[in-house]
Amino acid sequence: MKIKAYLKPQCGWSNGVRAVMEKHGLEYEDIDIINNRESYAEMVARSGQPLSPCVEVDGIMLADVSGEEVENYLLSNELIKPAGSSSDVPLDKGCSDEEHEQMQSKPIRFF
Repeated sequence: MKIKAYLKPQCGWSNGVRAVMEKHGLEYEDIDIINNRESYAEMVARSGQPLSPCVEVDGIMLADVSGEEVENYLLSNELIKPAGSSSDVPLDKGCSDEEHEQMQSKPIRFF
């Protein structure tokens, strides 16, 4: 299975996608859409929209998804089996207020 994940370096939704990949031991390409203008442009061109995370699984684009939605897609298409372990990272949440405060001290690039 070939997985490309268009993610922000610090984002609750992006971290949920990463947690699903780790939970199921999946290899994937983590593509930084904040610090790489070309990666963001590629995500928009491939997904047809500007919101993230976007995850491409074997050529199928899942646009603007949570980790929970990615996991449900993989399970429902029998690409993975249910995992007995859970994740300490929420699979379906944005950043907390504390996380947003930490990010405000760092420049955020919007394209």
